[in-house]
Amino acid sequence: MSEPTDSVLTGGCLCGAVAYRSGAPIRPPSICHCTSCRRAAGAHAVAWFTAPTAQFAFTRGAPATFRSSPPVVRSFCASCGTPLTYRHDDSPHEVDVTIGSLDDPSRVAPVAHTWMEDAASWDRPGDGRPQFAQSRAHAGD
Repeated sequence: MSEPTDSVLTGGCLCGAVAYRSGAPIRPPSICHCTSCRRAAGAHAVAWFTAPTAQFAFTRGAPATFRSSPPVVRSFCASCGTPLTYRHDDSPHEVDVTIGSLDDPSRVAPVAHTWMEDAASWDRPGDGRPQFAQSRAHAGD
């Protein structure tokens, strides 16, 4: 996993209305190609890292939230629409954060592609990262 040398990560939305501070990733970051991430972001995939909820805080503004499925709450900037976080009811001590919203996204490099079974037919990454039909957990990883 690409671990920042300084464990504090900062980021925010495109318009600057919402900013956050986060601790370092607690598991290997990945690029998700699932249908709900694609639709929430309007992009073919979304890169995520997972941080402890206790080490994550919004430092400017407050994001809007919506429940994208019964166990999932996503946050985004209500002004510019930037997707920011994903929280699952089954993991209350973790928050997934969009790598693209980091001030320096090069500090957290994804190591795999997940939910390739939902990827668009033209979305076939050739970057050498492992690809999983669903999550790495479903692959026994």
